[in-house]
Parts: sequence; structure tokens; C-alpha cells
Amino acid sequence: MISLRVLVACEFTGTVRRAFAARGHDAWSCDLLAAEDGSNKHIIGDVREILGDGWDLLMVAHPPCTRLCNSGVRWLSKPPRKRTLPEMWDELRVGADLFSTCWNAPIERVCVENPVMHKHATALIEGYEKPAQIVQPWWFGEPQFKATGLYLRNLPPLVATNKLVPPKSGTAEHKAWSKVHRASPGAHRGRERSRFFPGVADAMADQWGST
Repeated sequence: MISLRVLVACEFTGTVRRAFAARGHDAWSCDLLAAEDGSNKHIIGDVREILGDGWDLLMVAHPPCTRLCNSGVRWLSKPPRKRTLPEMWDELRVGADLFSTCWNAPIERVCVENPVMHKHATALIEGYEKPAQIVQPWWFGEPQFKATGLYLRNLPPLVATNKLVPPKSGTAEHKAWSKVHRASPGAHRGRERSRFFPGVADAMADQWGST
């Protein structure tokens, strides 16, 4: 197997980086935050500054989605408490610019992970295409609900590796599977909701690391 130089953008947890590294790839993560696991294969800074640094084949990006996703579109007409509409639209433009730059990165194979976006976000993204697929963590052995769009360039859609059987709606187990959406408000809510799923990361590394 050929070792790839893999860039994992907007990741502080190291989940995807470790998955690729465990399979022999030269994997690096980059985020404004320090690496949670203390790895020396992590770059603290703006990923846009290193996209042209000779990454061989693959970038997996997890840009912040708060202002881009459908669930947040309501704030563009009525801002949350203590915020203003201009602030919401400025944050949308910043988020769309980051997504656009990652999507159009000078790297042969790219995956940008993001929930399904609203029309205001897609209109701001250069070369926007619909996600190649929508995946769920429970397709990969993770008992969680979180529909996630994978925007793929020169990569095949992921194949489910360990599909679980979702619990019935209204049950305690169903509520447990929905903990991402039911996360309590707080200063770290966005950070905790952004954590990626190891089962999905393993599928990415297994299926894309050998293409």
C-alpha cells in the first residue's frame, strides 16, 4: 500500500488523523485549537494557509457548519438573543468561504464533511455541488443519529461497514441515539457536537486510503 500525505482539516480531536495513521499514512490534522491528544502531527492555525503544501492525494475537512446547515437558517431572519442579523450574515459568509476554499483545494482527492446546507450557504460556495452521499453513524457501528453530507471529489462514496438496527422512535434507546441533537446548551456545545465518529473515520481510512 502506498503511504499518502493526508491532511485532516478543522479537526482538533485527532479521530480521522489517527485512523489514517494507524494504516501507515503520513496523516496530519489542522485546527485553530491545539490537538486534544497532544499529537505532534497537528498544525495549529488556519488550514487555508497550508492547502498548497504538497498533500499527496486526500484531504478530509470538517469545517464549522453552524451558519451553513439547514437547522441554523432560522437565525438569518431572527437572530438569537444578544446577537444581530449583520453578525449572523457575516458568520455565514465566513463559514461559506472556508467551505469553498476547502472544496476547491489544490489536492487531487477531497472530502468535505458537512450537514445538508441551506440555499443561502450554497449560493456563496464556488463550484458548489450537492453532497455525493448522506451517511449516518449507525451505518458504521456507531449508535447515533446524525445525517452528514459527504461532498466528494475524485473519491467513491463510502460503503457501510456495520449497519446497526435503529431503535423505535419514542423509546429511551432512541433518545440515547439522538444525544448529538439533544446536547445541552453551553459554551462547549458546538465543540462537543463537532466530534467525529471513529467508525466513520475507520471506513474513510480503509476505503479511501487504498484508492
